[in-house]
Parts: sequence; C-alpha cells; structure tokens
Amino acid sequence: MIRRTLPCLAALALAACAVPPPKSMPEAPAAVLAPDAPLPAPIRDPAVARAEFVRSTSQRFGIPAADIEAVLAKAQIREPIVKAMSRPAEAKPWRDYRPIFIQPSRIDGGRAFLEANRAALQRAEDAYGVPKEIVTAIIGVETSYGGNKGSWPVVDALYTLAFAYPRSGDPARVAYEDRREAFFRDELAQLFALGKEEGIDIATLKGSYAGAMGWGQFMPSSYRQYAVDGDGDGKRDLFNDLDDVIASVANYFAQKGQWQRGGPVMQRAVRDASAADFANPGNAVTLDRTLPMLAALGYRPAAAPLADAAAPATLITLEGVAGPEDWIVFNNFKAITSYNISRLYATAVFQLAEAIAGRSPDPA
Repeated sequence: MIRRTLPCLAALALAACAVPPPKSMPEAPAAVLAPDAPLPAPIRDPAVARAEFVRSTSQRFGIPAADIEAVLAKAQIREPIVKAMSRPAEAKPWRDYRPIFIQPSRIDGGRAFLEANRAALQRAEDAYGVPKEIVTAIIGVETSYGGNKGSWPVVDALYTLAFAYPRSGDPARVAYEDRREAFFRDELAQLFALGKEEGIDIATLKGSYAGAMGWGQFMPSSYRQYAVDGDGDGKRDLFNDLDDVIASVANYFAQKGQWQRGGPVMQRAVRDASAADFANPGNAVTLDRTLPMLAALGYRPAAAPLADAAAPATLITLEGVAGPEDWIVFNNFKAITSYNISRLYATAVFQLAEAIAGRSPDPA
C-alpha cells in the first residue's frame, strides 16, 4: 500500500520514532472511491487511453490537466515490473511460501517492533480491536518492519500497470486482465488525488512494483479511504509516522475487513479417514459453513474449538511439507484477505503473529 525515507529504520531503534499519543483514535475520513468500486471498461489504444485518463482524472479530482500531463511526461513503462507482475509469489505452494515469512529473523524483528511501539499498538488495539501482533505481522510481511518499503518510482509502477498490464494471451483471462489494468489505472488517478489532498510530491515516492507504499504498503485509494491521524498532529503520514501507520493498518482491518474483536482467525482441523475431499479452490473465502456442518463432513478442530457452533466458517487445504494441511477459517481470516486476497498471505500473517506473541504458529 505508500512510501518515503524514514530516518529510524533499524527495528531495534524504532522506539526513537515514537510521538506523543493522542487521547483517542480519530475516525477515518469520509469514504472516497473504494478499491473494489466498479471500474470503467478498458480502452485498447494507448494514446486514446492516456488522453482519456488525463481528461477524466482532471475532471474527477479538480487537478489541472497540464499538471497531470507534466507528471506522465516523465513516467516510464518498466519492463521488469511487467515481468514481476506475471509471476507473483503466491503462485508457490504453502510449503515453499511459508519459509519466506515464518523464520527467526522476521519473528525476532516483530518482537522488537512490538516492544518498541507497544504503546501505539495498544492504543490501536483498544480503538479498533485488532491485536498488536496482527498489526505487527502485517508490517513485517509487507516491509520487514520498514526495512524494505520498495525502490520503484510509484508513478512508474502504476503507469506501467495502468497502460501496459501483462497479457497472457489466454482468452479465458482477458476479462480478468482488463479488470486489473482498469484497477491500476484508477489507482494512478487516486495517486494524483492523494498528492493534492496530502500535499505530497508524488513524483518523489518510491514503493513496490505494484505501486504500494509506506510501512504498511497502502495503495493510493486505501491511503485516501483508510489512513488515519494516529497522533493528533493533523496529518496522515504513512511514510514517516509510526503512530499513523499502526492506527491506519488497524483501521483498515476494522473498516474494510470487518475485524471482529476477540474473534478467531483459523484453527487446524483433523479429517476423518472416510471424509471426502473438501472442494474449495481459489483464493476467495466464503464463510458458508459452521463447525457442526464441517463435522458432518468429517472435519473437526484439532483442539478445543475456537468458535461457537453458530460462527460462520469454512475449510481450506494447504500444501504443507508433510502433505495436505486442513484448516478451519473464520471471519478474521477473511478480514486478513481484505489486505491481500491470497490465502497463503493470510495464513502467513496469522502464523507470524502467533510466533511474535510467543505461541506456536502451527499447533498441529
């Protein structure tokens, strides 16, 4: 999700970046265009698409067309970004994906970050209900606690994906690829709006190859909609102010993800020998079962149930080192997928959070 340079980068020195706490967490600003709002149909001709982008962005956000053109005139199509978008990490199986994030340095870094920023994390947990270790794990997975916030010019990243989104040549993927290109074109427009609203020179921003920025890697639309001023200084700074970063991540989960305070995320399941495979492909999480319904299908919690019989749930299966892993997932797992739809990502965040908190990341 956005970025800049922060003088306090070392995980063990993050406490030095602390600022005085506000008396209470503020509300998020009035909603703007949501990241999942309907997007316009793509325009195939690049020159026509760019001209339409300038016209519509200028009209939509009250930005002079000449200012938009001046930024785009310096933007570049970056071929490495096209290649990177064609091979995301989530294509790995869980047994290969897990070691990227559940490893000693990231766990130790998370514990150091939590200790250095305990007060801000506690304020966010009190205000939004999202546990300290979950917010910490998000920042750890996204940027290694601020150590790797990305080096791509954000304008170039979004410009590339807005006007040169990679095409597979598969007719079955055309509609999906059109939607993704339209999404990034909207995010580029949102970046211009963000620069106007927050007084940011967007040409100076660096971020991920997908245009995500800051400690929490917010996309421009998410910055505009979910960022909050965590320390009461009148600014929403997700580049340099950890109070704002922490509060904004928690607010995102509370608002976008509908996080349930005190609710479970996921729990290992045991499978009866006679149970049929549970068909649940893809990444979308639909909570259309309950624990009794899953038990009737031959899947039960491996330990004491973390939710009551009426709680919405479903089952996912991951490809672990020792074979298939069955997990029962609940509302707060789905909340994590609002940050990144990948089930592998959500599982990694949960297991890293558990490890940071001193609990077993996988109790099986």
